[in-house]
Amino acid sequence: MAEIHWFPGHMKKALNNVEDKIKLVDVIVELLDARAPLSSVNEHLVKLIQNKRKVIVLSKTDLADKSQTAKWLEYFRKDNDVVIDLDLSQQNSGKAIQNAVVKVGKSIWEKQKAKGMKPQPIKTMIIGIPNVGKSSLINRFAKRSAAGVENKPGFTRGQQWIKVSNEFVLLDTPGILPMNYEDKKKAMNLALLGSIREDILPSEDMCRALLAFLKKNYPNSLKERFDIEEITSFDDVIKSICERRKLLSNGTYDLERAYKLLLTEFKNGLLGQITLEWL
Repeated sequence: MAEIHWFPGHMKKALNNVEDKIKLVDVIVELLDARAPLSSVNEHLVKLIQNKRKVIVLSKTDLADKSQTAKWLEYFRKDNDVVIDLDLSQQNSGKAIQNAVVKVGKSIWEKQKAKGMKPQPIKTMIIGIPNVGKSSLINRFAKRSAAGVENKPGFTRGQQWIKVSNEFVLLDTPGILPMNYEDKKKAMNLALLGSIREDILPSEDMCRALLAFLKKNYPNSLKERFDIEEITSFDDVIKSICERRKLLSNGTYDLERAYKLLLTEFKNGLLGQITLEWL
């Protein structure tokens, strides 16, 4: 697989804006997709925020393997201030983040009080790759439609400060990917999760990678949706999907529609709770 490049102009601009704003921020909230936490880390941003207090959020846990999420929580708690997991569809997700930010930010208030200052709202920046759930989280915070939500990468492009409470304000930022991915496995993971545009990698290649992973780790994942008892050869599985869903064109299997269908059902969690990166 060739090296993956995906760095639109708006991402370069967003990255520059993040660099400019970091010095104004007290606490960083970094969202990682629980299905592929390491692939979700933007190494360039890690360098920029290394001296900031952080809250790590494993998002989309409703779509991830619970046993693996528990292991990832332990992994990240070794080196970070506060690490939590969230199903962003739940109403209490905003409150959980707020509590985490306040926990991390208490030391900032203590320093302000020691100087005779009135404690100021904690300035917080939320970062993460595209399609990791940032806009959904913003909406929870603001209890209104403060940021657009769409299940495709690159949707949120501006920056906005949002007053969450008297305790902290939040700076939303667009999802930013590294300029390229030398690690092809990480690139594939992000493509499968929908963080890289679907047209960057061929659908067939993505399906081959997905089915190979499912066959090894989740062999029964196609049973409920496609009535496929066993994941056998790639061609047999795709043909079975065509037959089950009647994906035919002029009497022949419509392979491209089958690829798209399989990828969409995986991305939306319809194949079960699946994690692509294991500990």
